[in-house]
Amino acid sequence: MTSTNPRAGWEKIGTEFYRKISLYTSIFDPDLDLSEYVVSGAPFSGALALYRDTTKITRYRSNVANKSSIDVYSCAGKLISRINWEKGTIKGLGWSEDERLLVVSEDGTFHVYSGLHGDFAPFSLGHGAEEYGVHSVRFWSHGFVALLKNNALVAVSSFDEPRPRALAAVPEGEVHAWSLIPPAYTMSRSVEVLLAMQQTIFVVDVSETEDRGLTDGPFKHVSVSPNGRFAALYTEDGRVWVVGSDFQNKYSEYDSKAKTTPKHIYWCGNDSVVLAWEDEIHMVGPNGAAAKYYYDDIVHVLPDIDGIRLLTSETCEFLQKVPDESEEVFKLGATSPSPVLYDSIELLEKKSPKADENIQRIKSSLPEAVETCIRAAGQEFGHALQKQLLRAASFGKSVIELYSSDEFVDMCETLRVLNAVRDHTIGLPLTLTQYNQLRPDRLIARLIYRREYLLAIKLAEFLRLPLNKIYVHWASQKVKAASGDDESIRDVVVERLKGKSGISFEAIARAAYDEGRGNLATSLLNHEPRAGKQVPLLLAMEEDEVAVDKAVESGDPDLIMFVLLHLKQKMPIATFFRLVTSRAQAAQLIEQSAHSQDKELLKDMYYQDDRPVDGSDLLLEEAMDQPQIQAVVDKLKLASRLLTDAKDPNAVMHTKSLAEATVLLKMQESFDKDITDNSGSYVGLSVNETMFQLIRSGYSKRADRVRSEFKVPEKTWWWVRLRALVAARLWGDVEEIGKNRKSPIGWEPFYNEVLSAGNTRLASSFVPKCTTLKPAERVEMWVKCGMVSKAGEEALKAKDMNTLEQLRDKASGPQLTEVERMITQLRPRR
Repeated sequence: MTSTNPRAGWEKIGTEFYRKISLYTSIFDPDLDLSEYVVSGAPFSGALALYRDTTKITRYRSNVANKSSIDVYSCAGKLISRINWEKGTIKGLGWSEDERLLVVSEDGTFHVYSGLHGDFAPFSLGHGAEEYGVHSVRFWSHGFVALLKNNALVAVSSFDEPRPRALAAVPEGEVHAWSLIPPAYTMSRSVEVLLAMQQTIFVVDVSETEDRGLTDGPFKHVSVSPNGRFAALYTEDGRVWVVGSDFQNKYSEYDSKAKTTPKHIYWCGNDSVVLAWEDEIHMVGPNGAAAKYYYDDIVHVLPDIDGIRLLTSETCEFLQKVPDESEEVFKLGATSPSPVLYDSIELLEKKSPKADENIQRIKSSLPEAVETCIRAAGQEFGHALQKQLLRAASFGKSVIELYSSDEFVDMCETLRVLNAVRDHTIGLPLTLTQYNQLRPDRLIARLIYRREYLLAIKLAEFLRLPLNKIYVHWASQKVKAASGDDESIRDVVVERLKGKSGISFEAIARAAYDEGRGNLATSLLNHEPRAGKQVPLLLAMEEDEVAVDKAVESGDPDLIMFVLLHLKQKMPIATFFRLVTSRAQAAQLIEQSAHSQDKELLKDMYYQDDRPVDGSDLLLEEAMDQPQIQAVVDKLKLASRLLTDAKDPNAVMHTKSLAEATVLLKMQESFDKDITDNSGSYVGLSVNETMFQLIRSGYSKRADRVRSEFKVPEKTWWWVRLRALVAARLWGDVEEIGKNRKSPIGWEPFYNEVLSAGNTRLASSFVPKCTTLKPAERVEMWVKCGMVSKAGEEALKAKDMNTLEQLRDKASGPQLTEVERMITQLRPRR
């Protein structure tokens, strides 16, 4: 891949060293003429997108297809995919940071292609793009700006959720060149566009357009450095200015002495500017110093985060500033510890004693020298140089006591990964800087998109990363591309994934369904353990009954409701109920939900399922919520009508209850009209409550009529009447009732209710009537009424001396005298 000479391709530009590394040779098919194509490279040494340049006249080739396409290649010239393109003239071809291909057409439509193949999502720019057309496009890692032919600017700041937004209005006139500063590097945190118009530069953002007040234009090119701090301007007379992106300071100037304007101006990292003609490259470093590179063929310049790729039909090269670690180790005449340590390896191989002398000479700085050699190894592409630098680091750390080898081990691991993906069969020539910024998980994703599954699995195992996404992607492609019958394909996939953790069969089944293989998708879903993943796809496939069954099997109420609500909107109501009522848990959930949210649905369900009693109960509930009596009665009649032909044995009882409720309502309505006191409304009360309120209000005869109408049991009537009379403090009526010889509820309730109301005199009148109680209980009743002497008489009758003595402690005054007399009377005489 590269020469063993560590300084091969180095060039000094001013005070800095730059190097050009040959990555791949003889890469493209000889019949592919790159001069006829627009080429765009993904960041982090990613894929190349080639599209035939429609502005150029191309020679006819009989063996070349006439269909327009976007061809995706690796940096080593391996064709990854071919995307058919019949959607108009392309005005913007770019890549996102995660290697999604972005295509903007002249009519303002842009497509986002994921996974390096033909899966895309189209969006529209709007804001007049369709009417006026797109002139050109500039991309950054997470968005782009389109310049329309009427000079309007439209920005898209996210590829995941595109929301095109018009920037501030731009002056009329020709736009000679333009560039942008990404949001991450602007004060406003929104994209800023630099427009070269007239003799100056205009800076445009979402809110305003500002003239920077330059007078040396027109500028033919504008290019902003990757960190957003500098801008390179190309003047009409062939000079390149490097200025601050705020246009306050000018840092350098370079005269290209070129009679033609370069095709492009790019930045090589943040250190130098590259002028690109068709077959000539000028690398302009700090202070205006430059190096020139000439080619026999057209060269395409593809900027990256730490350098640029130079692409011809024959070669792919990488041009960058020499990393500091490499310069420190390999610079001619360097005397720092790291080159001394590196040279010691060659001496050690020759078994020269000078190797040990060198180590002793730099021993105090040996840790730093070891670290420099390790880091320099990571910057090299040549395997021989990597090994030599690591040998030097290993030799140095073996001399150091208590040296941690973590950095050395990590770098060895990193180089194994980098060398694997740099191989020409893969074509990912990542630098160490790019790899560290890309991260291993995203590198694995790039291998998956290239369908390099074996290498992806090996690297994921080596880096201790999960494998499930690799297997799922492989299986998804398998079901899309396989030509066998569904059963054999399923068996191959299931067998290959057996025992693998984290596998989403739902994703594989979805891929099969999208390919039109519904039966295969259904059979694959049976292997998906998570019902929550199965159900949405089954619904999309219109496997409604299977979806309901899977949801019910899961036991998840939320999932079951999700399916049922989806099907309710989709199906005729009768079909829906037939599906639901055959599944008890589903029916129960629908019933619970409808009871609180959709009573009409619940009525339909009860009718469809022939459940008149439940339907009647629902109408009864609704009746209780009606504001008008007549509306309540009407609801009750409907509820009763439902039960007319019901075969349910409980229907007769329900019909009777509804009839009684209707009669009661009418009686209560008449009470409300006739009774004008402040006792409150009778409507809505139960039979017992109605009688209670009537008696308490002094309408005992009406209460008795209610008792008679509804055949209230005698015991119930006596309880209601007693409590109502006590509540109204109608003591005369209570006393009158007490004259009866018998009470269906006994006389103790009378005693308790009256005593609780505080009338001890009346309560005491019921004690003699409680003949079924024991003497001790009657004693207690007399005491509670404050009649201790009466209690004593009960104890005397029972000849209970202990109780009399206890009563003596509770008595006072005349009652005490009376109790003592009883004690004397009961005490045996000597």
